[in-house]
Amino acid sequence: MSQEQPRKPEDQKEAVKYGDVFPGGELADKVVAPKDAAIMQAAENAVLGETIKGGAAATLQAAARQNEKAGVVGPDDMNANIVTGDEGGVSVKEADLPGRRIITESIAGQGLDSNTRNVDHEKQRKIYELVEAVGQYSQRAPLAAPNTIQAGGPGGQITIGEALEATAMTAGQKPVEWSDAAAIQAAEVRATGRTNIVPGGVAAAAQSAATLNARATKDEEKTKLADILADATSKLPADKPATRRDAEGVTGAEMRNDPFLTTHPTGVAASVAAAARLNQTNSNEMPK
Repeated sequence: MSQEQPRKPEDQKEAVKYGDVFPGGELADKVVAPKDAAIMQAAENAVLGETIKGGAAATLQAAARQNEKAGVVGPDDMNANIVTGDEGGVSVKEADLPGRRIITESIAGQGLDSNTRNVDHEKQRKIYELVEAVGQYSQRAPLAAPNTIQAGGPGGQITIGEALEATAMTAGQKPVEWSDAAAIQAAEVRATGRTNIVPGGVAAAAQSAATLNARATKDEEKTKLADILADATSKLPADKPATRRDAEGVTGAEMRNDPFLTTHPTGVAASVAAAARLNQTNSNEMPK
């Protein structure tokens, strides 16, 4: 078992690091590894009797799966800091106060109050699951319903905004083109229920980027999808779970504006379609 996983310089760009899912701390530049997640899960189970939905273990598991799938880490890799960090290992504490339950978790002294951060980390977990799904479905029929991949659980529906943020990870280095801008606009319209573009929103930014990119002569000068979509949910005045109808609308918009009438295999349409599939699977498996 390795204590510090070897990483090539080029892997750093693709790896999910602690700083991507938990702010600050001595682990910020460390790649999330499978054994890290297992240790956190064991601590949660020992104290709480379960793995918390949206908690530190679930977040680490999703990130570690993404890293392992990308070949950045192996199944037995871990960070030595988890055990030998200056502030020591993992910690899970539970406190019951009137009207609420406070669960405080820390990793090598890096704290996470699940009550105040649960929503953000639940979103992160769903986005990482969606990134995995986009990869699995990239060679399949666009809207075929799956029966093997599951999203969260009741209340774990993936929104259109979260699908856009997932695209920043699956196709983040792709220069924004007119087909991307059209798909983003279709997604924004369906998420917000508006017929017009939101001023300062993701669709407006994508259209501006596509216009400027068309004039640029070098790829390094072009605005990438990650620049537009990395924080998409915060730029949407409203959001909603992705549905099959949403996926069809976004896919149609991307295809109509592509010179070859196709969609990018891991682009905007692929992410919204994968989100719709996962949501449909989750809905079908919910107790009646």
